[in-house]
Amino acid sequence: MDVVEFVKGHGTENDFVVLPDPDGVVDLDDGLLVRALCHRRRGIGADGVLRVVRTDTPVAAAAQVDGGEATWFMDYRNADGSLAEMCGNGIRVFARYLVAAGLVAPGAHPVATRAGTRWVTVDHSGPVTVDMGPAELGPYSTTVVGGVELDGVAVDVGNPHLACVTTTDLEGLDLARPPRYDTSLFPRGVNVEVLTPLADGAVRLRVHERGSGETRSCGTGTVAGAVAALHAVGRGTGTVTVDTPGGTLLVGVDGATTSLTGPAELVARGTWGAPVAAGV
Repeated sequence: MDVVEFVKGHGTENDFVVLPDPDGVVDLDDGLLVRALCHRRRGIGADGVLRVVRTDTPVAAAAQVDGGEATWFMDYRNADGSLAEMCGNGIRVFARYLVAAGLVAPGAHPVATRAGTRWVTVDHSGPVTVDMGPAELGPYSTTVVGGVELDGVAVDVGNPHLACVTTTDLEGLDLARPPRYDTSLFPRGVNVEVLTPLADGAVRLRVHERGSGETRSCGTGTVAGAVAALHAVGRGTGTVTVDTPGGTLLVGVDGATTSLTGPAELVARGTWGAPVAAGV
C-alpha cells in the first residue's frame, strides 16, 4: 500500500481528510482510497476528501478546471468516492491548510473548484470567508424525508440543492436514509436541506448530502438554505445566521453573489498506509 500524508480538519464538524498532492500523483479515480480514508471504523473517518493539487497538473486538466489566477485546485470527493463540484465548509478548511502549510500567505486567494474559482479570505486563525458566487433559484419540487413529504425549492450553488423551509419538527425527521426526490429535475443527485422559517435573521438547518449522508453541517447547503429562507419571506438579499448541528455559519446574500463565513480547524496530521509500530 502506498503511503500518503494527510491532515484532518473540519468546518462546523463537517470533517475532511486533506491530501497534500501538489503534482496529482495519488490515484483517487476508482474511489477505493477515498472510501477507505473516510470510513468511520476502518479509516480516518470523514465526510469527504480534499486533495490539494496544482492547477497546472493533468488532474486539474482532466477535471476541466480553468485555473485562471488560482494556483491551487480543490479536488473534492464525497465519502463514497464520487465527485462533487463544490464544498463550502471544505474550501474553508482547504484554505486554512494552504496558509498553515506556507503555500499561501494570509489574505484573499483564489481557489479553483469544479464549480469555478472561489475567492477565500483566510488567516492563521479565526473565521474564514468565502465568496460563494451567485445562488440561482430553480423550480419548486418535493422530497420525502423519512416518510414525510416536504415542499422545497431548487437552489444551485455550483452544486444542486433542494432547500425545504418547513414548520415540521426538524429533530423528528430521519435524514439517515437518502431522501426521495425528482430524478428528472436532479439527474446527478441532490443535497436536501430542511430548515426552519426565518426568524430574527436566523434559521436552524439539517442536511443530507449526496454521497455522504447526513452531515453535521454543509457549507453550500447553508447558503442554499439561507437563500430559500429569504425567498420564502419575499426577500432577495440579506444576512442570515444559520445554526447547524455542528455549529453556526453566517451567510450574506446580495444581488450579485453570496458569502459564507465560519470556522475552519486543522486537528491532526499523519500518514496513511504506513506500518504501525508494535506496541503502539
